[in-house]
Amino acid sequence: MNALDQVPPAFVHALGTLRKAQCRSELRLAEIPAPARLAPFAVALGAEVMAPGAGAPATPVHGPAAMAFASAPAPASGDEDETELATGRFILLHDPDGSAVWDGEFRIVTYIRAELEPDMGNDQMLGTVAWTWLVEALENHKAAYRAAGGTATRVLSESFGTLAGRPGSIDIELRASWTPDSSDVQAHLEAWSDMVCTFAGLPPLPDGVTALPHRRRN
Repeated sequence: MNALDQVPPAFVHALGTLRKAQCRSELRLAEIPAPARLAPFAVALGAEVMAPGAGAPATPVHGPAAMAFASAPAPASGDEDETELATGRFILLHDPDGSAVWDGEFRIVTYIRAELEPDMGNDQMLGTVAWTWLVEALENHKAAYRAAGGTATRVLSESFGTLAGRPGSIDIELRASWTPDSSDVQAHLEAWSDMVCTFAGLPPLPDGVTALPHRRRN
């Protein structure tokens, strides 16, 4: 018996639907070590959006992201000098016995972070907009879900002493989880992919989605 024979068919099916997901080309997506204690079965993906990257994006970008792409010289071969626009993690958990807390056998746990202009730290709508992005991305991709919850955090960084010359920064972090309605999670990964790119300041924004204030560019 090989290791795959010990994996529940529902989780094998879920993994297959993840492989079918068509995520945005600006997103660098790779499998990362999954947490071992959250569920009997788990898979994790890490993502980042970088600028200028290995070339201009296929679609125009807005705000500081546009500035980052437009002002950057064409990268030389092997040039790794890039600016991170956003980063995130997507974790799919599965417990064949089900979980009363999850209200199901599967749970998706996500994290997204992006840096914004320091003066946006006092914007009281920042967290609300970030949560709205999640809800609307899932709805736009028709990714049925329930029992969603999350926390949006503004992280202010200030430097002192010998580092006093560094400008302040404000990060927006969204930690969220929800229960998909089935083991077909393709649309959920595609929706999350759009969320990471939206945090990075990349278009297009689906109709009705509110944009956060422009993120800063170092």
